[in-house]
Parts: sequence; structure tokens; C-alpha cells
Amino acid sequence: MVVGYVRVSSFEQNEERQIEELKNFGVEKFFSEKISARAKVRPQFEEMMRFLREGDTLVVSEFSRLARSTADLLKIVETLNQKGVEIKSLKENLDTSTPQGKFMLTIFGAIAEFERDLMLQRQREGIRIAQATGKYKGRHEKKPPKDFDDYKKLWHEHNIKVTEIAKRFKVCRSTVYKWLRQ
Repeated sequence: MVVGYVRVSSFEQNEERQIEELKNFGVEKFFSEKISARAKVRPQFEEMMRFLREGDTLVVSEFSRLARSTADLLKIVETLNQKGVEIKSLKENLDTSTPQGKFMLTIFGAIAEFERDLMLQRQREGIRIAQATGKYKGRHEKKPPKDFDDYKKLWHEHNIKVTEIAKRFKVCRSTVYKWLRQ
């Protein structure tokens, strides 16, 4: 079976481009999520890892959608290779079943991690400069929605979890905890 994994980092991003690419490649089953690769728990990723069987092919639009670091990528590839699963990346055009493919995978993974680190460094530098000139004041604080008090009451009564509230309002759990403290 040809299986596709699609991931975008936030709710604001759209996964349609990746889905179209994978459909054109012939993907039969999709696992898709809106979550940072750095997240410790990626439910759709974990479900996909349990689903994949010997003889399956996993297709991603690019390796950065699959892993959080080069080491993580190599670990995932090794786990899938042990299961007899082939991995294909459309952007990098790699086949991990060959020694050359594994070598190139390591290089591409390191480059992707390097690019991300540089981007974050430039972002931090830009923020520092903007703060120094008074142009950046940080993120705007999200205000609780009008019906949040109903959910707060349910939470106090142990009838709903913070994770469920966060999903309902499409915010992170830390935002919900901040609202609960207000």
C-alpha cells in the first residue's frame, strides 16, 4: 500500500499542496496533522507508524514534514526499514532502500536542520532589533472567547480536559491555562 504523511506546523497553514502532490504520486491512504514537528506527541504520525506494514511505501512531500531533526529522521527511517517499509520523498527524490539513498538522506536531513536553525537565528535577531527600536512588542494576547466561562465551569467540575478546550478554540494548552488563571 502507498501511504502518505502530511504535516503542517500550525492551524493557520494549509496542507492542500502536500495532499495534491501525494495524490498525484498515487497515495492510497493519508495521515495528516496540523502540529509542530517538535511536538513530543504527534497522534497521526504515531498511528501511521503502527499502520505501516512490510511492503508498504511511505511517501512525504519532503523529509522535513516527517522528522524534527537529522537524528530523528535517521531513527524513523531505520525503524521503517526494519519493518520492510520503503520511504520516498518527492522533493528530495530519494529512495532509502539503497546505500546511496541513505547517504543522501543524511545530507538532506542535516541541511534541512541547518536551514531551520538559521531561520530561527535570523528571526531572533530581527525581534531583538525591532524591540530595541520599539517596533515589536511581542504577540498580541489572545482574549478568552465569550462562552469560555461555560468551559471553565465544566473544567472545574472535571467534566472536560484542557486539551479538549484547546482543540475547541484552536489554541495551545498554555493559552487555556492562562485563561483559567484569569
